Amino acid sequence: MAIGLTLFAACGVETAAPPAASPSVPGTTTVLTTLPQPSSAPGAPSSSAPPPPPTTGRPKTGKVVVLDPGHNGGNSGRPGEINKQVPAGRGKTKPCNTTGTSTNSGYSEHAFTWDVAQRVSEALSAKGIRVILTRQNDTGVGPCVNERAAIGNDAEADAVVSIHADGSNSAGAHGFHVAYSAPPLNAQQGEPSAKLATALRDGIRAGGFPTSNYLGANGLAPRADLAGLNLSTRPAALVECGNMRNDAEAAAMSSEEGRQQYAAVIAKAIADYLAA
Repeated sequence: MAIGLTLFAACGVETAAPPAASPSVPGTTTVLTTLPQPSSAPGAPSSSAPPPPPTTGRPKTGKVVVLDPGHNGGNSGRPGEINKQVPAGRGKTKPCNTTGTSTNSGYSEHAFTWDVAQRVSEALSAKGIRVILTRQNDTGVGPCVNERAAIGNDAEADAVVSIHADGSNSAGAHGFHVAYSAPPLNAQQGEPSAKLATALRDGIRAGGFPTSNYLGANGLAPRADLAGLNLSTRPAALVECGNMRNDAEAAAMSSEEGRQQYAAVIAKAIADYLAA
């Protein structure tokens, strides 16, 4: 499938965008964590930690994947919560979460990541892989980046994949890249995470998507500033699917067909990594 598209980078633009509902995916069989929902009172504190993942045992394949769809639809309405400082690894803190970016026409990153994660989850579940999502809808707040990392750690996930999109206004900026924690802080952030990132890069590129021409190198971006990766004790990587401010990529991300194409190549790459 040769697709003349270009993907995102690491959510470089984090502007509030109107929450947009993403289409549901029929037949989804994902296992979702039951995350706390925001209270009706503005500024109400969120739970200090998410509940543990469902204890349904490992699937027949023996594989567990945690998918982390970036941001959330309610973040823009709760700045007090998402701006609070939380641990980010390497002795640093950063905001709990952000609003993410959007296309120039207003299609939000949080809606895109939620929709793609649902599709990836459906594809992996069909292969007998247990899938856990870090959030259960696209209308809530958070969870914080450290809580998202904890979900993957507590699940003892074989792979943790965070799904994002970028918002660069640089002229001609396009293409995807995959980030991983570097220098590694534990054994799982070393070779296992580098292999996961490489498998994702290879799979997405093989699906016809070009690598980023403005971030990372050859589709890979070792990073020391991403909390979800720094705090992970499992193989983890973050996919920036492309640039939402690029007209061609924005059109693909805004379409159901385009989101299905992104999901298909990501799901195949994860399955290939698990089978290796």
